[in-house]
Amino acid sequence: MVRRELRDEVLWLTLERPEVGNAIDPSVVEGMGTGIAAAADDPAVRAIVITGAGKHFSAGADLNYMKSMRGASAAENEADALRTQALFAAVAGSPKPVVARVNGAARGGGVGLLAAADVVVAATTATFVFTEVRLGIIPAIISPFVVARTGTARARRLFLTAETFGAAEAAAFGLVDHVAEAEALDATVDRITGEIRRGGPHALAEVKRLLADLSAAPPGEAGALTARRIAALRAGDEGQEGMSAFLEKRPPRWIR
Repeated sequence: MVRRELRDEVLWLTLERPEVGNAIDPSVVEGMGTGIAAAADDPAVRAIVITGAGKHFSAGADLNYMKSMRGASAAENEADALRTQALFAAVAGSPKPVVARVNGAARGGGVGLLAAADVVVAATTATFVFTEVRLGIIPAIISPFVVARTGTARARRLFLTAETFGAAEAAAFGLVDHVAEAEALDATVDRITGEIRRGGPHALAEVKRLLADLSAAPPGEAGALTARRIAALRAGDEGQEGMSAFLEKRPPRWIR
């Protein structure tokens, strides 16, 4: 279950399963995916915040649900894994910037969820761990998003040792961008979403598309790709409005 709430142009998606540490099951995958998809086409939403209800961010995959899949065929298990993978891809690919508000413990897939976000804010009391190998499995689905943040060498260590680490270490590893005291967590998130909302809506989406395309671009094509993108945006309505607003010393139209 995922609760949706729009606050000052920011859509809050809260994992609402505190009794199981906000573990990820099909209801979370569906609710989170629906929320992100709806936000993509909603001009009233400028940014998205993902967080967990209660004292945990997310305990990762729901083990009771995973156990129930034991009798499923290999094809059924793969289809189920692909549905979960689509959630992480939706977070990473959202045209609306995504901020992860890590209010407590993040385990396994919960760390993958925050790793897919654009900006991660964690409470000083938050803890992190990749528990998969101790359950006889591997962090396969989340690995591309984690490696993109930490690099392969760091991910290798954390995946193999299944060691628990805190917010300060997570920041040093690249998993977390900002660390705040618990009582200042919401204020920090509000400050960051406020900064995001100062950017042009189309420009913000284009930043994410540019970075995704650059990572997949063959060697030698980056120059042409970036030139095409800036030329199109510079001549577009939003780019013209932004430059005019700066020269005229007034806020651009997208700032309310």
